[in-house]
Amino acid sequence: MRTHQGGDDCSYSCVTQEEDAKGKVGIALSKELMAVAGNALKVNISTLGPLVFPIPEQLLFLAAMILRNVLKLKIRSYVPDFKLAVEHFCIHAGGHAVLDELEKSLELTPRPVEPSRMTLHRFGNTSSSSLRYELSYCEAKCRMSTGDRVWQIAFASGFNCNSAVWRSLHTVDGVHKNQWTEEIDKFPVHVPKVAPLVP
Repeated sequence: MRTHQGGDDCSYSCVTQEEDAKGKVGIALSKELMAVAGNALKVNISTLGPLVFPIPEQLLFLAAMILRNVLKLKIRSYVPDFKLAVEHFCIHAGGHAVLDELEKSLELTPRPVEPSRMTLHRFGNTSSSSLRYELSYCEAKCRMSTGDRVWQIAFASGFNCNSAVWRSLHTVDGVHKNQWTEEIDKFPVHVPKVAPLVP
């Protein structure tokens, strides 16, 4: 599922390539980035939801949406229980703030976000390839069972939110070799929370 919001000026300009005063080219992130990412994720989930959520979760989500948008009641948006739709999460490890925000907005406990946090800790922000490291982490930890679903969520400039839901064809009870196998017993490690920068 691909959600593209490039038609919105704020979304389009929240990640840009710019040259600084010294002539160095780099990536500039706007202050609106987290809000833009949140909106893109909401649209993506609204489209993806009917394909992966159980019927009761879909009905609760629909009822809340009708109460808010049609009847104009001031109620909180219903956040579906994502653990009923998928067993594993591979969230784009774009930074601590991204992971913190997604953990909070999807109402996840720390364990589902562990592959993303450990990937960010060990490899840094490797852009969309972080999803492969995260999936390898789950496999190296032998957490994948037959039929388990994995939700991969990635973000990109433009602004895009991309999702893929995979189903495990067999139980992974040992991995021949991947990026994690030689050191997997050392993980997870404690990663201290980083305080947001104050301008």
